[in-house]
Amino acid sequence: MAVAAFDFDGTLSTRDNLAPFLRRLVGTRRLAAALARIAPKLLAGALEDRRRDAAKVALMRRLLTGTDSDALGRCAEEFATDVVARHLRPETLERVEWHRRQGHALVIVSASLADYLRPVAERLGFDAVLATELQRGDDGRLTGELAGANVRRVEKARRLDAWLDGRPAFVWAYGDSRGDLELFERADRPVRVGGGRRRLRLPWMRSSSS
Repeated sequence: MAVAAFDFDGTLSTRDNLAPFLRRLVGTRRLAAALARIAPKLLAGALEDRRRDAAKVALMRRLLTGTDSDALGRCAEEFATDVVARHLRPETLERVEWHRRQGHALVIVSASLADYLRPVAERLGFDAVLATELQRGDDGRLTGELAGANVRRVEKARRLDAWLDGRPAFVWAYGDSRGDLELFERADRPVRVGGGRRRLRLPWMRSSSS
């Protein structure tokens, strides 16, 4: 089995997508106010992963507690359509298509929210999405908490291994930041994305895709 695991923000997509999604969902004013309240945590989180995760949880609590799941789903579908149309890296999509032609499994492994990544993955023909999940209450509304861990750093490798469920696999991993470090270490072929097409066209890729 061969698997191509792609980070999303900055790798498949040209940007970080969480803030644009939240802006679409709750509006610019509410998002700005929430970010102002948790700015110290965000700044500290730039240096410390634990605080970065805590800042993300604080933002979800402030903005999403009590949100109706159906409303969020509709927003996620609209957002996914916009992302696919306007915010994907053409050079990374070329790699997606190469892997598809080889019959490799395609997986998104991302700290971004699974709610909008699933419709993106469906549009792009991916096999699975391993991403940050939002917790729902019995009433169908968001609790403001994450359902499980933020899918970043070591959690990316853990989630991929859980999805593989013991199946042996040759793993390509595509990413753009230190948040992908453990996924790179887990992979047989790590590929850092960024800096244009030359960064993707490594010698083994040129020979494999010819």
